[in-house]
Amino acid sequence: MTADPATDVFEENRPFLTGVAYRMLGRVADAEDVVQDAWLRWSRADRADIREPRAYLVRVTTRLAIDRLRQVHARAESYVGPWLPEPYVTEFGATAPDAADRAVLADTVSLAVLVVLESLSPLERAVFVLHEAFGYPYAEIAPLLDREEPAVRQLGARARRHVEERRPRYDVDPDRRRDLTERFLAAASGGDLQQLVALLAPDVRLIADSGGNAKAPVRVLYTADKVGRFLVAVTDHTAPGLSVEFLEVNGGHAVLLRRDGRPDTVLQLGIADGLVTTVYILRNPDKLRPLSR
Repeated sequence: MTADPATDVFEENRPFLTGVAYRMLGRVADAEDVVQDAWLRWSRADRADIREPRAYLVRVTTRLAIDRLRQVHARAESYVGPWLPEPYVTEFGATAPDAADRAVLADTVSLAVLVVLESLSPLERAVFVLHEAFGYPYAEIAPLLDREEPAVRQLGARARRHVEERRPRYDVDPDRRRDLTERFLAAASGGDLQQLVALLAPDVRLIADSGGNAKAPVRVLYTADKVGRFLVAVTDHTAPGLSVEFLEVNGGHAVLLRRDGRPDTVLQLGIADGLVTTVYILRNPDKLRPLSR
């Protein structure tokens, strides 16, 4: 608590607002900028007329995120190679009240879903995030976006249908994901192509995001043979100065490789029916910077 009640109210809501902004933008730095801008609006507002502070803050944050999303979509046209969201460290086990809530939060912040959300319009994405991730009724979302409720329902239905059609099916059991991730790393670092391919689905995809700022494929790789051969060729966990650590990123187990203490690569696996269906590799230094903290 501080001596300023307005600051206390905002700080109490900051994690929630950051969660909204990150799901809207898929970028940690942009989400933090939006929340900071929301703080400036809040600090200058006539709070005597604000009866529901959280509703006001969510409205401001959402609108700022929509504006920022339109800007980054314009910049994305020149992005080099595949795009993935910035890794977002999550600890749902400690923060969500029950398993059902943890599953919803993890799903709406997963790399797979955030990639799909990139193809939605800013308004569709706002409605999807507020309704699906945070349980806002359409009647409450409508005034936040200055839209009529029927229009918001249409946006929500269109967004949900789009996401469901494109969202990959993944196993969410954390123990199975951790076990398969460890076996995947052992096979790749040991150069065991046969064992690695046995862990991969026949139609596995490898999606690597470097932004043109690090070595990584500039196109998505397909098939177990091609993905396996690539991983065996580039993986060397015995390199000097390289360390490996597990962490929870975007609601699922991930591996962070540090080189001389600096974040070098984040790897996360999409798993279904006991096989790896997607390999996500993040190597863009700009996106890994938050993990230096």
